[in-house]
Amino acid sequence: MVYDMVRKALLAGLGMQEKVKELLDDLVKKGELNETEGARLMKEWMVRAKSSTEDVSKMASDSLDMAFDKMNLASRDEMNSLSKKVQQLSVRVKKLEAEIKAGHEDVA
Repeated sequence: MVYDMVRKALLAGLGMQEKVKELLDDLVKKGELNETEGARLMKEWMVRAKSSTEDVSKMASDSLDMAFDKMNLASRDEMNSLSKKVQQLSVRVKKLEAEIKAGHEDVA
């Protein structure tokens, strides 16, 4: 759902970029802007569009983070950390089992 929303916003932005370029080119052709002004305006629009895209992406990411927090799901880092701890504990259990087994063999 959020992915689709962000995707649509980004695609709309790409279409908007074409429209802005066409508008600026048209203004340059009509002599209302010179090429330098048109290029400067296009660059300024692209910088602002990129900033807006980053803002939308951050808002979507923050919304997802809040949703995951509310669902009380473990993060990828937490899952990786738990996986490492389980592996370490498995190694320790195997060592202890081997020590116990070796101790029983010495008694027998």
